[in-house]
Amino acid sequence: MVVTLDDTKRSAIAVKLADVKALQELIISNEETLLGQINDSEIQKRLQEMLDSDRKNLGVIETVIVQYGIQGEPRKVTQELIEKTKQMMQGSELSLYDKFAQHELLKHGQAMTGIMLHKAAQVVGADVDIAFGPLNTVNFENRAHQEQLKGILEQVGTRELTGKDADQGLWARVQDAVAAFSGVVGSAVTQTSDKKDMNVQDLIRADHSKVNTLFTELLQSDNPQKIQEYFGQIYKDLLAHSIAEEEVVYPRVRAFYPEDKVQELYSEQAEFRTKLDEIKAIDPSNSQFKDKVKQLMDAVGDHIRQEEFDMFTAIRNNLSSDQSEQMASDFKAAKAKAQQEMGVVS
Repeated sequence: MVVTLDDTKRSAIAVKLADVKALQELIISNEETLLGQINDSEIQKRLQEMLDSDRKNLGVIETVIVQYGIQGEPRKVTQELIEKTKQMMQGSELSLYDKFAQHELLKHGQAMTGIMLHKAAQVVGADVDIAFGPLNTVNFENRAHQEQLKGILEQVGTRELTGKDADQGLWARVQDAVAAFSGVVGSAVTQTSDKKDMNVQDLIRADHSKVNTLFTELLQSDNPQKIQEYFGQIYKDLLAHSIAEEEVVYPRVRAFYPEDKVQELYSEQAEFRTKLDEIKAIDPSNSQFKDKVKQLMDAVGDHIRQEEFDMFTAIRNNLSSDQSEQMASDFKAAKAKAQQEMGVVS
């Protein structure tokens, strides 16, 4: 019988992701606090742009966690660091320069952790790598923010020590550094500045891509432990995905999508749940196991094609961008709730 336990590596990644989310919330809190403590209009403008970007990136991190499919809790040491940092940022013991210096260090740590997580995802499995794709733009933006913060540190520090402003050419140098960095990593630093949030089609398509990768990895593997791990993730991902679609997406599209097609989608997902439980009861070493998985994969493929070619078109033709993005937010929340209720927490 297949069990759906997470292996140690995947659980450790879930905890580190939870740390990243908690620290991203701290970054936002810091920037809100610093905005209330700085009077320089140029720095305020740059800090506000950074804050807007970081609020958006928090949503990206939350999306990655839901796509990953395993929810963790931040470590106690991380929670203690957050509380201590908030106290320092709100207190008067540190100068403004010291506070920006602490914030720059936090940005650096967040960027390096994000890069490390992406590398770890590549090692653990292709399905994890797919789920972590959106994290790349967050990592690159954090690196670009570091360059901005260096300019702020130079300005604030010079003013604290001398009472005079630093060379006004520093912002040009900062922009040159950001541009140079953008050239190294491609346009990823700036791509997300004007990009809207993910719509519901983006989120569903990402789920489809991940489960297809899991099916492929399972069917190509001869390692019983890996086969068990892949099926465990397929089981949880398909179940959480179907719950979120049936709670958020299908009821909404009934207004403009043919009723018989909506009912077909409901029926297919009910069939998937039955097939998942049937496979779960089979020993992975039994020849029937992969045969049943292949049958499920084919059925899921037909379901995906209807959603991506028919339902997505109906959504694009009948919902505004804002409405589709709101549905994405509702879908993500419903999926996260389903994962929590399923006990998908490390």
